[in-house]
This record gives sequence, C-alpha cells and structure tokens, in this order.
Amino acid sequence: MTADPKIEVVQNMIDAWNTRNWQRVGDLFTEDGILHSMMTDPIVGRKTISARISAMGAGISSITLHIRNIGRVGDVVIIERVDEFVYNGHEGKVPVVGVLVVEGDKIKEWREYYDHAQLSSAMGLHSHALKPTSTQ
Repeated sequence: MTADPKIEVVQNMIDAWNTRNWQRVGDLFTEDGILHSMMTDPIVGRKTISARISAMGAGISSITLHIRNIGRVGDVVIIERVDEFVYNGHEGKVPVVGVLVVEGDKIKEWREYYDHAQLSSAMGLHSHALKPTSTQ
C-alpha cells in the first residue's frame, strides 16, 4: 500500500475487485456515489451501484485489474490499467483509464474510459459478424 490516503482508497477498491468482494466494492462508494462508464448513463447511489456490480459480478469467475500507472491530482486519483477477466466462460482483457474522485475514505465518483465494443466482445456479449460465404 501507499502512504497517500486517497490512492490507498483506490487500491482498496482494486483489491475488492480482484478478490471479487462485490459487497466491499459497493461499500467503498459514498451514499450518493456515481459510477460512470463514459459511453453509458451513470449509475447513481451506493445501493444502485451495489446492485449493478453484484449482478455483473455473478458472471465473473476471475478478474485481475493490472495497474500500469496510478497518481493523484488534488482529490482525483487517475489509474491506467488492464482488466483481465473470465466472464461467463469468456476470457478477455481490456485497457482502461479510471478517474476517481475520493472523498474521505470513499469513492464519490468513478469515471471509466475504455472501448465499449472491445469490452462487450471480450465478455461475449454480442455475436460475431457473419463471414461472407463463398459463391463458388
């Protein structure tokens, strides 16, 4: 762990994901916390975030958030990582940048930036494009 208390909060969150402790993930948000994957609508409120994470977590048999870089500017912790997981039997890796606003020992807002199509494909959530058939 680091001596920086805000980075430590984010490292606690990463540890909760890596150990698939979905209750702890939710508990690390403020009551009015926001989880926002930037290409979708934000999820607002600890209870709503907890429910969404728990539902998604049910399909995750393993996950490791590999930290490439982490730093802090004011109350904001920026983390570059590669998420490696098995979701409903589909193995995948996705590069991600997270921007987390830390308030005390909780996450107030977590904004995620990644390629949504790449994540969906890695999770097996959409079908592969049909290959053209031969006309011979």
